[in-house]
Formats: sequence, C-alpha cells, structure tokens
Amino acid sequence: MKVAHTLAELQAALAGASLRAFVPTMGNLHQGHLDLMQIARKQVDARVASGGRTVASIFVNRLQFAPHEDFDSYPRTLANDCALLEANGCDVVFAPAEKDLYPEPQGFKVLPPPELADILEGAFRPGFFVGVSTVVHKLFNIVQPNLAVFGKKDYQQLMVIRRMVKQMGLPIEIIGGETRRADDGLALSSRNGYLSDAERAEAVQLSMALKFLAVAAREGSAKGQLDVPALEEIGRQSLRKRGWLPDYLTLRLQHDLSPVTGPCQQAMVVLGAAKLGNTRLIDNLEV
Repeated sequence: MKVAHTLAELQAALAGASLRAFVPTMGNLHQGHLDLMQIARKQVDARVASGGRTVASIFVNRLQFAPHEDFDSYPRTLANDCALLEANGCDVVFAPAEKDLYPEPQGFKVLPPPELADILEGAFRPGFFVGVSTVVHKLFNIVQPNLAVFGKKDYQQLMVIRRMVKQMGLPIEIIGGETRRADDGLALSSRNGYLSDAERAEAVQLSMALKFLAVAAREGSAKGQLDVPALEEIGRQSLRKRGWLPDYLTLRLQHDLSPVTGPCQQAMVVLGAAKLGNTRLIDNLEV
C-alpha cells in the first residue's frame, strides 16, 4: 500500500490504474469504514482483471465544522488508520495536509439545494453540506474515481452526494454501504469514542427510539392510520426522559427526505440526531 500526501504523489500512485474505487474518510477509522473499503475492493476485483486501484482519503475537513464544533479535537490516528486500511484491501491512501488540499482560501464552493441540504442535519449544522459537497467534489476531481463508496449511516450526506454527482454530470457510480452496528445495535461512529462507559451503555437508546418509530410507521401504514407527529413526539420524549437532548427524530420519504404526513406505501426512513452528554449521535433506519 502506498501513502500519498501531495497531489503529485497521488497522481504517481494512481498512474495507469484501469479502475479507481474511492472511499473518502476523515480518519479515526472503525469497522464501518473498513466495510466500505472491503466493498471497494470487491468492486475492483469483480470488474477488472488487473490494474485496478482502491483509494481511501484521510482528511479532517475544516469546511464542514462550525466554529463551536470539534475540528481541533477530532482524533487524528493516521498510522493506525493506514494499518487498518492496508489489512482491508486498500492500495493507496491519500492523506493531504490542509495546505495541499486548500492551497488558498476556498472561495469557490458547492452549494447543494436548500430543500435537501437545509433540513435535518443542515438545519442544526448550517453550512455543513456546503463543506461536505465542496471537499467531496474537490476529492473527486483529484482522485478521478470510477466509483465511490459512502456509508448509509450518514443518510442525508449520501443523498446530497448522489444528487451532486447526478446534477454535475460526474462519471462516478455512488455505492451506499450498510450501517455497521455493535452487538447492542448502536451504529458505529468515530464520535462514539467520546462517550463515557455509562453513556456508551445508554447510547443504544437512540437506535431503539428509531426502531419504535419504524415499527409504528409500518404498522400504521398497513392499517391506514398513522399519526406521524404524535409518534415522532413520543420518540423524542422517550429520549428526553432519559437525559438526551434530541435535535430531531422523524419519519421521511427515502427518495427526497420530505415529511411523511400519513399512511404511506412508499419507501420510508426514520432519522434521528440527539446529544448525550457532550456527544452528538446520529442514526437512521430504512422502513
């Protein structure tokens, strides 16, 4: 496995690649990230006999952090990340310094449509998806992948990236990887490392609240009776009573994340974000 820190080093490492499969990350990797790398590896091996490359980027992107968020304290674990990636089929790691990826202030930015980017996560983290879209578009330009793999845990982010690729006419196939969970159901996240032991034991309640809402949505739709606002509030209150501070717990349509207003036969998804102690967790379940 090669580790490239500059654009020139990356171009040299990818020279002659017949297929490029890309997994963008911010590092501090867990098994969920490694699952995505394994998907990339399998795609390359299945599509080309030789010459394909799997690429992972490790870059903590300042543009997607608000001033009060954890950019400076976000764990940087490059050596361990590289060892994990190499063991899971990665050919090239692109780990640029900030000055290499942003050699001057980033005045040009990608502005995703507000109806998709200013709801849910975007409502509580203004500008987040501008930062995500801008850095991903830049990484796509640099890596020139044929396909890229993103986790479904960041459901809205995956949708934003898919929409950006489609509208910008980028020749990149976007593949969504399923959310990896711990044995108790907690979605794996780099920020889980911020939780105390007691908080870690409590953290599974977010996925349980989502399961409640998902089951209620299926059953209510089947019966033709579904009071979405009431069910959402029950879920939020169940978390508040346990000391959580929920930002949202909501039922949406999968195809555009618009609200579900009653019994629904379309594909749905429940999404939640809530703060436990000082740690903000997000999760979702497709219905």
